[in-house]
Amino acid sequence: MADIITTDAAGVLKVSDNPIIPYIEGDGTGVDIWPAAQLVMDAAARKHGKSIAWKEVLAGEKAFRETGSWLPDETVETFRTHLIGIKGPLTTPIGGGMRSLNVALRQILDLYVCLRPVRYFQGVPSPVLHPEWVDMVIFRENTEDVYVGMELEHDTPEAEKLRAYVKDTFGWDIREHAGIGVKPISKFGSERLLRAAFKYAVDRGRKSVTLVHKGNVQKYTEGYFMKLGYQLVKDEYADTFVGWDDCGGDPGDKILVKDAIADIALQQVLLRPKEYDVVATTNLNGDYMSDALAAQVGGIGIAPGANINYTTGHGIFEATHGTAPKYAGQDKVNPGSVLLSGVLMFEHLGWHDAAADIIRAMEATIAEKIVTYDFARLMEGATEVKCSEFGAAIVDRL
Repeated sequence: MADIITTDAAGVLKVSDNPIIPYIEGDGTGVDIWPAAQLVMDAAARKHGKSIAWKEVLAGEKAFRETGSWLPDETVETFRTHLIGIKGPLTTPIGGGMRSLNVALRQILDLYVCLRPVRYFQGVPSPVLHPEWVDMVIFRENTEDVYVGMELEHDTPEAEKLRAYVKDTFGWDIREHAGIGVKPISKFGSERLLRAAFKYAVDRGRKSVTLVHKGNVQKYTEGYFMKLGYQLVKDEYADTFVGWDDCGGDPGDKILVKDAIADIALQQVLLRPKEYDVVATTNLNGDYMSDALAAQVGGIGIAPGANINYTTGHGIFEATHGTAPKYAGQDKVNPGSVLLSGVLMFEHLGWHDAAADIIRAMEATIAEKIVTYDFARLMEGATEVKCSEFGAAIVDRL
């Protein structure tokens, strides 16, 4: 019988061999990539004596058509009670409605870590000379920064009221006809993200954590994030971590903590990717950096993502690309992003052998140049296959 995933008193996930996992198929190409990814995940689980009782929940266009709501309360409640879920890409309503369905789910469930591992699969076309040097894990703070949506539209009474207030109170001159936003970076939000990144570095045997920020300009938000990182190392993690200034860049047998200005970091991950390992950063920086890194290893089409609250046990694993509606229903696009997000989910559940099998089988498939159109057009001698055929080819190599 299938079971709901729960946590024990210490907050550790309790996962049976037949868990119930809610999923959102996704809009646009979700109809293609979800079945292909599910086929592989089911086969890998079955190989290790496990099975998943998939439970479909609705969000996005399908939800709006069937319920009149872009994000039904029932969907949110199912993710809340079942702890772990996975989703395809979702449409964000244009010109009104919810700012972003993805952001809404993160904020409602307080999924404060956006986890984005970036690594290279041998044979994948890349625009850089040495994509195999890229092996980074980004911890992006997921609930603060400009993504909180605290904005006022230009020329509204509210914007004019705030403009007048900051002028009178702080002497800040904001130009007329300006849209105004607020960028909160808190001690609470930053420290829990940083602790998650530090724990991951220890658990996975990583060599360094880089704090990426724009603190040279945004001193009391992004600069605060950086300072909190270094302070945590001194106050709580001095036995396993050491800051750059305290070791001159030679951490010995400890894990090095260093920092980089965001714009410089975006250059260095191209020129010196070996110097970056685990990256901890704020919300907007993490958004930019995740996609820029994905471009080095084959594009966002195979970039996985996870949104996690390590305290409550909640996690939603997701395809990180858009819906690509013009390709919907053509059985054409690469299912790699949602499939590799499933790998992250398996790892989170403790199903490490099944996760490793998917990685190995996907690597073998790509190495044989059996790929979807996005890779085939960039590879000599490739065998172009449909989305469903790519999934089947991976299953054959499990």
